Amino acid sequence: MALCAAAGAAFGPYGALHHALAVVAALAAAELLLRHCVRRFGGVTGDVFGGVAETAATAALVALALGP
Repeated sequence: MALCAAAGAAFGPYGALHHALAVVAALAAAELLLRHCVRRFGGVTGDVFGGVAETAATAALVALALGP
């Protein structure tokens, strides 16, 4: 019985797996933006850091909103 409850917690609406996937999506989006900005501008500025932070937060919120 406890095993079923643990499996349900991992895949439930507030499960750890869903949150982990949201974190991975946020990190991937932030990394892509950072690589683009470094290639485009030749470096990193404060505006780039702000944009990366906002992109990561938005990607995490979208991934959590679209989840199960």
